Amino acid sequence: MTVLKEDLVRHYAWLRKYGYNDSHSGNASVRDGDTIWVTPTGACADTLQANDLVSCSIDGSCGENASLDAKLHIEVYKQNAKASAVFHSHGPHTIALTMNGEDFIPDDFEGKLYFPNVPVHTIRFDEYSEKSPQLVADTLSKYCITIVRGHGVYACAESINLAYKWSCSLEHSAKIAFLNHQLKS
Repeated sequence: MTVLKEDLVRHYAWLRKYGYNDSHSGNASVRDGDTIWVTPTGACADTLQANDLVSCSIDGSCGENASLDAKLHIEVYKQNAKASAVFHSHGPHTIALTMNGEDFIPDDFEGKLYFPNVPVHTIRFDEYSEKSPQLVADTLSKYCITIVRGHGVYACAESINLAYKWSCSLEHSAKIAFLNHQLKS
């Protein structure tokens, strides 16, 4: 269990280090049986330690100070038995390119290979906590990655490393698309 928690913290810190999150944004979780370890609300990726992760349960109960998205993470695991990790990041190119609410279609070869279509959902700010768990989990039961318009990316996978890869690969594809669109202008 400690190795999983340390691995999650390391990957979460990389999201910050490489510009996919700011110092206190995003969240991440890892599943260990019926226990889900999730980053605390407002966690600072630069200082987070494995013992700071908050224990939640697949039954929906969460420890004190769990991420505001903890219920969303739990719902993803409920709907996708193969999922072992969920990452939420704020890649700036991805968010900017999907502010129109349209699904993201990568321009680059790798993006098309990994995710030929990335669903984008619009959820009103005042309805986010209520609607996001079911909507995002439903989508992640069919896709490895999705976007909430103006908010960020949610990725799930069978491993921490793969969820991290999906998060990074999508932002890289969005950056290529952004540059491509700039060159065409």
